[in-house]
Amino acid sequence: MLHTLSTMIKIAPSILSADFSNLALELKKIERAGADLVHVDIMDGHFVPNITIGPVVVKYIRSSTRLPLDVHLMIENPAKYIGAFINAGSDMITVHIEVVALKELAAIARVLKKNGIKLGISLNPATPLSRIKKALPLVDFVLVMSVNPGFGGQAFIPSALNKIRQLRAIFKKDIAVDGGINNVTGKQVRQAGANILAAGSYIFGAKNTKKAINSLRKDETR
Repeated sequence: MLHTLSTMIKIAPSILSADFSNLALELKKIERAGADLVHVDIMDGHFVPNITIGPVVVKYIRSSTRLPLDVHLMIENPAKYIGAFINAGSDMITVHIEVVALKELAAIARVLKKNGIKLGISLNPATPLSRIKKALPLVDFVLVMSVNPGFGGQAFIPSALNKIRQLRAIFKKDIAVDGGINNVTGKQVRQAGANILAAGSYIFGAKNTKKAINSLRKDETR
């Protein structure tokens, strides 16, 4: 059994699947339904084949919800933009191991720690766990991608489960997972050792948002 702070299950609805024409209402909906975080995907059209939002929208989101903002930078050269996302009100910032060297990650870690912001490292499905091992002492959490980043609504990649199990054996802090999460895969990733579940279409497409969120952590009493 896990024996650290990472035993608490947290649900992070991904606004990539939200209705952006009613974003403030969507944020209030997930807040009332019991979400723990707001997962915000930032894409630049280079690291991933899609373009989403930038710091200006993150700042608007910050003003529209009390929930912590979990900002996932799926971008090249993230160090260049860290300051802008700090100023926009991020509470957690994740960068990808595929685009940062260890020295650069250490510099980002120092800046975020100074500002009281948690740092996460993420890896794509094809990236081996060995790529992030030297980075683990620098980060507060790890985000395991269970789909190829870029678009919402993709099917869960089962090989992510073994990666989560292997990571949990050597990493006692928070483990997040993002991609194809629903009530079935949610249970699988929890059992593998993940405790932060980012889910988009499963939550924002649900008729009952609260029920959808609760189904992702039904093994935990609240």
